[in-house]
Order: sequence, then C-alpha cells, then structure tokens
Amino acid sequence: MKLVKINKSLPVVNVQNLTVIRGKYQAVESVSFKIFPGSNTAIIGPNGAGKSTLIQAILNLIPCASGNVEIIGRPIKNLGQYWHKIGYIPQKLTFDRSFPLTVTELVSLGLSQGGLMKSREKLMFVEKALLKVNLQNHRKQPIGSLSGGELKRVLLAYCLVQSRELLILDEVMAGVDPNGEAKFAELLANLQRENGFSILQVSHDLDMVNRYCDEVLCMNRRLLCRGKPSMALDEENLSKIYGDHLTRYFHHHLV
Repeated sequence: MKLVKINKSLPVVNVQNLTVIRGKYQAVESVSFKIFPGSNTAIIGPNGAGKSTLIQAILNLIPCASGNVEIIGRPIKNLGQYWHKIGYIPQKLTFDRSFPLTVTELVSLGLSQGGLMKSREKLMFVEKALLKVNLQNHRKQPIGSLSGGELKRVLLAYCLVQSRELLILDEVMAGVDPNGEAKFAELLANLQRENGFSILQVSHDLDMVNRYCDEVLCMNRRLLCRGKPSMALDEENLSKIYGDHLTRYFHHHLV
C-alpha cells in the first residue's frame, strides 16, 4: 500500500469562514476553526444547529456558499490520494438488511487498494481491524443481523482497516443504548491513544465529551464558543447554547 507523507506540524482540519446555505436557509454561518494532530474535538449544539451540515461541507459532500476547508494541509476539493487518510462514519446508514454482505466483506471495502491485494493480504488487514474493535468472532456474520452497537463497531473497523490521520464521526452512537455508547467511547479513546489519529465528532452526550475530548466547539449555526470541556461545558455556556432544552445523561457506571 503506497504511503502518503503527512506534515505533522500542519492542522489536520482548517476551516475558514465557512458558510452553507440549504435552500433559502443559512444553515452554517462564517464558521472558522482548526484542529491539530492527535486531538479529539467535539461539535455540540441543539437540534437544527447545523452540526451535520458542517461535517458534510467539510467533507465536500454538499456545496458551501463561501469559505475554505483544508484537510491535512490540502484544499478539500484537491485531496486526491489523501482521501484515504480520512475515515468517516455518518449519523445514519440506511441499507437493505437482507443484502448478503458479511462483516469481513464490508470492512474490506475500507481498503483503498483492496482490489489490488491478494485475498490473504486483504483478510489479514480485515482481521486486525476486527480484533481492534473486539468483533473478530463476527467476521462471517451478515451485517443485517448485527445489533446497532455492533454495526457501529464494524463501521469503526471499516475506518481503521488501514492507517488514518483523521476520523470524522457524525452522531455515531445515535440510536444506541447508553451502556453501548459508553463502551464505544472508551474503545474509541483507547484506539486513538494506540494509533494517534485525530477525531472530529458531532456528539449529543456531554458526559462523554467532558470525559474524552480535548476541545469543544459550541455551535448554533455560528460558532458560539470553543475551548476545553471544563470551560465550554460550564452552566453559563450550556444555558446560552441550549436554553431550557438540555437534558444531560451521566454514565455513573464509568465513574
């Protein structure tokens, strides 16, 4: 697999004055921020704040009205072979559960040169990725038979079946029970320590954000505040961001 050299002194993500318009609605307004190698950054905000829209614009999945995005020092529209340094898990993955695709087959799709590999080499990468997420015994299982939490871990294996510099996760644990969400967050933090990739994630779980993230971006169309969790998640800021609509869940079994 061809290696792409990355300049570790550059921001992994550099967003400057990004504005996104959906129809006649300004969903994201002049947002700017940088994240750096090895960091875990969370985007928080109420429903309709533009968090997922921001992620999609950063990945060039939807057009932006103005502004610039660079990932690993290159414009997002000119990433070329650098695309395979990014792993992405969307908020929702819709698929036909009767489709005959196994866990191994899905994870192997994350290999940028999988079609050029020998079957034994491809299987080796897949088995290592499944071992990382504790699903090595599920490799032959149809993806339609997986639980919600298992599917999210398979998608994480898909992202990590080869080396990545950046994982972008959009409400990755939506629809998963609190216990499964806590276990996934702990697994992700351990994998980040072992592998050194950066994380940019949208999250609704402020307890997990406070526990595992280095920086928080507080958003409601605009970037309202940013900083370490101890500052960004104080009661005054949360009141400004969410008003009276915030309900916090605390994972007491992790304390």
